[in-house]
Amino acid sequence: MDDQTTVQLVYRPRSDDTLAGLRVRGRVKRTGLLLRGVFLTLWVGQWLLSTVGRGSFDVISTVLFLFVVLIVWGYPRLQAASVQRLVGWQGEYRATVSQAGITCQTDHSTLVQKWTVFQGYRETANHFVLLSRDPNIMYLGVLPKRGVHEAEALDRLRAILDLHTPRV
Repeated sequence: MDDQTTVQLVYRPRSDDTLAGLRVRGRVKRTGLLLRGVFLTLWVGQWLLSTVGRGSFDVISTVLFLFVVLIVWGYPRLQAASVQRLVGWQGEYRATVSQAGITCQTDHSTLVQKWTVFQGYRETANHFVLLSRDPNIMYLGVLPKRGVHEAEALDRLRAILDLHTPRV
């Protein structure tokens, strides 16, 4: 393959890679943000009503409210940790991004994805996140920028992604 149309990434996946992908997915879908907002608003309302109704803080209500806030805040981190347990044991990932698509190899598996799998991508400060075409965006491809070991390769990677899939 031509070096100008291919980019190699070598990295070990980390849970912050998955967390970045989940955050992008949430921003693109917006339903998760809406649901979390409604859920927290209902809990805040319930807590305020019970506090105002009694004229004092109810310990159980307050503890439940803080627990719900912790769950809503921590759920994406729990998901990322779970994904890390699934993929982390495979060790080093070697991803090749080319005109044909993305090929990701470990010592245990090889995954080949054509560009038609993706609806688009979003660039963050440290990642390129590719989003699957299905309505629920059940698959995320996360390419950490730390995996690129040549300075000009990031620009080539961005150009390949722009050529084959739109920014979302």
